[in-house]
Amino acid sequence: MTAIDSPLLDVAATGFPILQPGHGAIASTTYVPSTPANTLWGRLPCETDAPCAVVRPGTVVTVDTLSHEGVLEDQGRNPAQFFGRYGVGGGHVLDDAQQVADSGMPHDFDDDGPHLVTGPIAVAGARPGDLLAITVLGLTPRVPYGLVSARHGFGALPGEMPSLPGPSFTFATAHADRDGAWGRMAVDPTDPSRGALRFPLRPFLGVMGVAVPGDERPHSVPPGRHGGNIDISLLGEGATLYLPVQVDDALVYFGDPHFAQGDGEVALTAFEASLRATVKLEVVPGGAALRPGHGRVAPFAETDDHLVPIGLDKDLDEAMRDCVRCALDLLATDYGIDRHLAMAYLSAAGDFAVSQVVDDVKGVHAKIRKSDFREVRRPR
Repeated sequence: MTAIDSPLLDVAATGFPILQPGHGAIASTTYVPSTPANTLWGRLPCETDAPCAVVRPGTVVTVDTLSHEGVLEDQGRNPAQFFGRYGVGGGHVLDDAQQVADSGMPHDFDDDGPHLVTGPIAVAGARPGDLLAITVLGLTPRVPYGLVSARHGFGALPGEMPSLPGPSFTFATAHADRDGAWGRMAVDPTDPSRGALRFPLRPFLGVMGVAVPGDERPHSVPPGRHGGNIDISLLGEGATLYLPVQVDDALVYFGDPHFAQGDGEVALTAFEASLRATVKLEVVPGGAALRPGHGRVAPFAETDDHLVPIGLDKDLDEAMRDCVRCALDLLATDYGIDRHLAMAYLSAAGDFAVSQVVDDVKGVHAKIRKSDFREVRRPR
């Protein structure tokens, strides 16, 4: 589905105001806007990148993030013009998105990733061997609209979908009502009488990561030990992502904001739209030696209710194996459970899901209920 001329979007009726840089509620005293000076496009920070802010461990930070949708070259690199074709008025396009598009910031559509990344932020005193704990305290939509994109050669069905020439862009809107927050996709944008698909909003950041050693910025698409484009929909408000620190001061960054994503992210992207994130940045000194892999340490996460082991690999089968190993390590380190018993438990009660199959390095994550261990006592 390509862009079409549409009636003007009634932003006031959606229940979500436009959060331009520096406007609206900012939940912490440390605020990092997504201005061109604070943004990387298509690449992730490395050790030699200068931080745009320096904070102490335990600091709460509010970070603006930008979706790449409407900014990319095959969309015209002009978000006001692009979203105008869907009925979004120019005043409802984010100023920082337009500034990035107009900035002349280098970006190679064929060689770089699509993602706009805010950062890096230095966490003073973090060192390799530590764990950086990123707890997501708040995620607020900055606009009430976004896109799902599909491009040829990508997604779960390359060569089969999209079935029409050119990329497919599906416009979606966000709405808040007494029942909660919802996404909507028109069944037929040319015929409002056909109604819309409606689904819950589940905001999260697809990209949260730490800088890699050396002076070469990694591609923004494949995730790895540094975190990056992990794309796990569970990592919304209340979740904590643990990342092994790679370089001094960690140099953490955020991007790829989503309003909603199904496990698998099969089209290529999910409901991509800009978010304002408030996060707490904590350091676990020497934590990498105590947690999954004992120094091998891949990223892992937890929510209020679940442990979330993560597996990453180009081969989906190996990503699954990696996730099971991470789960075994978590149960051994957190609860002192023998690995054979843990394997039996996971087979009986652990839920494993494909996080995404579209980021070159594929992802699998699991949900392990913390409540299942309330009777467990660690050995003396």
